[in-house]
Amino acid sequence: MKKSKRFWLFLILSVILYGLINYLMNVGIVNPFYSNMLILISINIILAVSLHLVIGITGQFSIGHAGFLAVGAYISAIFTMRLELPFVIAIVAGGIIATLAGLVVGIPTLRLRGDYLAIATLGFAEIIRIIFLNFDYVGGAAGMQVSHLTTWTTTFVCLIITIVVITNFTNSRHGRACIAIRENEIAADAMGINTTFYKVIAFALGSFFAGIAGGLFSHNFYIIQPTNFGFLKSFDILIFVVLGGLGSLSGSVISAILLTAISTFLQEYPETRMIIYSLVLVVVMLYRPQGLMGTREITDLFKWKPVKGRN
Repeated sequence: MKKSKRFWLFLILSVILYGLINYLMNVGIVNPFYSNMLILISINIILAVSLHLVIGITGQFSIGHAGFLAVGAYISAIFTMRLELPFVIAIVAGGIIATLAGLVVGIPTLRLRGDYLAIATLGFAEIIRIIFLNFDYVGGAAGMQVSHLTTWTTTFVCLIITIVVITNFTNSRHGRACIAIRENEIAADAMGINTTFYKVIAFALGSFFAGIAGGLFSHNFYIIQPTNFGFLKSFDILIFVVLGGLGSLSGSVISAILLTAISTFLQEYPETRMIIYSLVLVVVMLYRPQGLMGTREITDLFKWKPVKGRN
């Protein structure tokens, strides 16, 4: 009952937030620059939350998330620009193909752990990038022109669906199995949890939403190129999760909002943008090494705690 009330409260607040921002856009208070920034923030939140499921909940060190982003971006662009199918179908197709890519990578590699898994996922992302780089059907190195179809409404709906699905998965028995794997994989295996199965499921689900984000990303710009999906993009997404706090969905959301806003406002200073951006990361990690939220969620801050009396 408590979880149901929390869900409906979240849904009501989301509708209010959407309505408020949409109204400000219609009356011109939020100009196109800020509208685009809100869309980019939402896309980055989807990426951060999807990777949070893999790293923060299941404890698998993956740094190849940009590969699934690229799959979703190019597949959705092919569906709209080459096959002339509706945008919604293209987004879903991008997510499904990214899921299949996640299964192809996850089944053989998720038996690995730690640095070995990180190297394997990074290698996959680079393979995907090189394939698109040499694939003339999608423009190769020159890139592929894409119509601007991503809107604030579409992005916000995808964002809410992503948060709701991953939150419900985390709170389910499957999510608890993933958390058990994160805490101690050997103990989880000894207790009868099929560790490989749950790692693949979490990896595939994270890949699906990364593919959805890829579809939104590609249709938010007029051209996509393989250079947009290099290993540095994977590290950007990884930073969202680590800076927010491993195991905290709220932290991933807050970190994605802050870092995307900082990066956007510093675009006018290309020479010093990355220096300032890096200094912010260094300062935060020095004074808050566990991340902005640690392992807590925003809802934990509002829980009433009785004050212990004196003995």
